[in-house]
Amino acid sequence: MKFIALIPARYLASRFPAKLLQLLDGKPVIVHTYLNTLATNLFEEVIVVTDHPLIEEAILSVGGKVQISQKTHESGTDRIAEIAESINADVFINVQGDEPFVNSSALQALCALFEDSETQVGSLMVRISKDEASNPNAVKVVTNKKGEALYFSRSIIPYEREISKDLYYYKHIGVYAYRKACLLKISRLQPTRLEQTEKLEQLRMLENNISIRMAEVDSWSVAIDTPQDLEQAKIWLEKNNED
Repeated sequence: MKFIALIPARYLASRFPAKLLQLLDGKPVIVHTYLNTLATNLFEEVIVVTDHPLIEEAILSVGGKVQISQKTHESGTDRIAEIAESINADVFINVQGDEPFVNSSALQALCALFEDSETQVGSLMVRISKDEASNPNAVKVVTNKKGEALYFSRSIIPYEREISKDLYYYKHIGVYAYRKACLLKISRLQPTRLEQTEKLEQLRMLENNISIRMAEVDSWSVAIDTPQDLEQAKIWLEKNNED
């Protein structure tokens, strides 16, 4: 199968405008994401999909591939679907532009989900503590016995009515993979009630009976959502460069 990674890179962000162009070890965040995704050697192509010439310029400066999309997309899924329609590939991986420390083994696990011909959409999850599960900024997911998502929520799920040693909480990692036809189908669907209530685009898929197969991974990288996240990323990078 032909796998292509698309990195949606929107210039404006409500909590941290122009965050993808903030410098991290001398390079913009989006450049780290692009180069680290490329370095996994999992994809035939890696393309940044952006709405802004400054992000385009940053990627071109390192010899990268980039395409300009419309500025009106509601989600990263919609943004990459615009570009994917004209690309010949079996599976598209949506790598978030604000996650510069791409985890190669996690992306490999995501791609492996498509060895099952029934998988149309895949995503990732990681086990977390109850304290972290209580944070509404951490999106939780529960699955069925086949590893398919039953629901995603900012609320703590499942609710622990009685204390159980066998209860685990899983945080959703917002990296997706789609078969091409399914990606295009999703991009044409209207926003749904639960999606708008929780502000979680993946609920549009579940509300339209599109299964999301989940792969559990041991860890994932830091996302740059706030200036504080950027400072933590600098500390993490400095520590790991020393190691």
